[in-house]
Amino acid sequence: MESSSICRCLFLPTLALLLVSPARLRAAEPAAAGGEADPYQWLEEIGGDKPLEWVRAHDDATAKRLQARPEYNDLYRDALTVLNSASRIPQVEQRGSLLYNFWRDEAHPRGIYRRVSLEGFRAASPEWETVLDVDALAKSEGKPWAFGGTIWPTGDSRRGLLLLSVAGGDTVEVREFDFQSRAFVPNGFTLPAAKSRVAWLDGDHIFVATDFGPKSLTTSGYPAQVRIWRRGTPLAEASPLYAGATTSVGVSARAIRMKPGSPDLILVAEDLTFWERKYFQYVGGSLVPLTIPATARVVDGWGDSLVIELKSPWRRLGHQFSAGSVVLVPKSRLQGGDFDPMVPDPSFDLLAAPTPTFVIEAVQVTAKGIYVSALDNVRGRLFRLTPGPAGWQRAAIEFPDNGAVAFASTDDDSGDAWVEYQSFLSPPSLYYIAAASTVPEPVKAQAPTFDAARFEVEQLSAVSADGTPIPYFVVQAKGAKRDGTAPTWMFSYGGFENSLTPSYSGSYEDLHGAYGKLWLERGGVFVLANIRGGGEFGPAWHQGALNENHYKAFEDFEAVARDLAVRRITSPAHLGIEGRSNGGLLVSATMLRHPELYGAVVCGNPLVDMRRYHLLLAGASWMGEYGNPDRPEQWEFIRKYSPYQNIRAGMKLPPILFYTTTHDDRVHPGHARKMAAKMEALGYSFEYAENTEGGHHGSVTNEQLATRLATTYTFLWEHVR
Repeated sequence: MESSSICRCLFLPTLALLLVSPARLRAAEPAAAGGEADPYQWLEEIGGDKPLEWVRAHDDATAKRLQARPEYNDLYRDALTVLNSASRIPQVEQRGSLLYNFWRDEAHPRGIYRRVSLEGFRAASPEWETVLDVDALAKSEGKPWAFGGTIWPTGDSRRGLLLLSVAGGDTVEVREFDFQSRAFVPNGFTLPAAKSRVAWLDGDHIFVATDFGPKSLTTSGYPAQVRIWRRGTPLAEASPLYAGATTSVGVSARAIRMKPGSPDLILVAEDLTFWERKYFQYVGGSLVPLTIPATARVVDGWGDSLVIELKSPWRRLGHQFSAGSVVLVPKSRLQGGDFDPMVPDPSFDLLAAPTPTFVIEAVQVTAKGIYVSALDNVRGRLFRLTPGPAGWQRAAIEFPDNGAVAFASTDDDSGDAWVEYQSFLSPPSLYYIAAASTVPEPVKAQAPTFDAARFEVEQLSAVSADGTPIPYFVVQAKGAKRDGTAPTWMFSYGGFENSLTPSYSGSYEDLHGAYGKLWLERGGVFVLANIRGGGEFGPAWHQGALNENHYKAFEDFEAVARDLAVRRITSPAHLGIEGRSNGGLLVSATMLRHPELYGAVVCGNPLVDMRRYHLLLAGASWMGEYGNPDRPEQWEFIRKYSPYQNIRAGMKLPPILFYTTTHDDRVHPGHARKMAAKMEALGYSFEYAENTEGGHHGSVTNEQLATRLATTYTFLWEHVR
């Protein structure tokens, strides 16, 4: 699930790198897991008349109250101005000599998919060519379409597969598109709205994993079967390639480009859990298992070898590689055979290895070299690896310190790359890196949305309950008094190896610096906490908060909250906390554990009912992160923090705002609905906002996002000022 900025979501399985990942949208189970009575389970019926009546009543009440406050209109105006700014950095994807971009603004609320030449993009005002107008398509077809992305065939930019989602959910419709005529291909590859995973094999064949009927989906709602579909034939005649277990997370297939003149390597993957998978290579009509660790990820191909990212230590053919390493291994050495396990194989290459503070973030393979982005004490680094007579040569590509670097696009053939840099106080800038150069060329920069000269950034550290140092960033006005009265907004996530890095957006990737206008310039302090469960310090940092240790993420967060008070940066009455998705679980759980630490809580698209999370939508796929509540020994540690089960009458809780979306088909909106309803029955007040359009990321249009931002900040300003 990711781009140059911070994604606040429950991550999709690694196989989702091939496409947008689906999640099952299904009705509530007839009885609560374990037999417990759940009087609010009826709110899990996503589109039912009674649940939607409850949603409208509570959403309207919150909107009426918060929108009547004096801050709201100015916050909404400023948010929308930032979100619609023409100076935003386009998220580009290079295809040959063209750059493609999806763009939303005031004139195109649902967005346009557009393109421009490489040279044309360098102009002050590029002349973009519209490829697809999503607003016009939605109007002509009478459906609230949201753009879901493009799946390109290797080496071919004439045709691709467009993904379209109704109302912004993960479930997508797939349509083949002709980029020369800018029209959908008549009788081309087309799949109805479903939970499909697709990838190109060649110009006339695609891998398709979708709902083929009974027993073709896993309990997580992902495809359990993948087939090869030939152009011009019915989908029902697609050739079966692999069928996984319905208890796994899902399956998919892709073609990996190898050395010139060699056929593509067909790779099939079955995600056994969120963090474990098995790979097969399709050879001569048979599937050959690859002998790599279950936690490893195949990134891409190079020559006759595969680039593999390790999440656990690996001893293989005389080599010992540490967790977090990136290695290059000949494909022949991954298919079994008689090899001396104690004799080092010289064909193995260690491309990159971590240190206690230096971790690999992402790897991009091109024909001219391999790019690696990394974090050095949560600060972005980038380097390129190229083969030479003396082995792989590593060349650093320098960017300003104390920021984040992330790939926007790499061109497989030329080896060129587009990279985005940003920091808490520096707007996103897009750089071009030629394959023959290590000097990034600045091409575009977003105009500042606030006066950064007034503010400073400091990286501090708290000590968690078990003695672990927990770093966090503080963004505040220069010379600010530390008297414990500063309104402070603290954000974190703490799961799925998701790293939170310095970002001009503050927290969410789609804010484009709005937090500066809506929070910093109005006198607020922003805090980003790098707690365990994330990936800021490698696999071990994430694994330290898995399953029975998930409570350590809460302890880390609480340690930062206490440290802010000790340093007099703020105090509990002035501290507002926010988390979304897994972060929503974080803030709701710690609110109940230590309500005295916080002055307000913003809980977005959350998990809260951890007794039933695995029965709702894609929840079963996350049991590798949290555990299985149907197993008594695992429910024993889950129940201790599950917010829905732990809230009770008579607690002194801070004010809380829940927000979610009706069409979130990844994290069920029933979580937020049920928690709010239970709080209401126990006599607690709360705010509730549910956008009827938008998926897990919450918004289809900038107007919807501006409404959510204005609602959130109005709530925070009311309670922590």
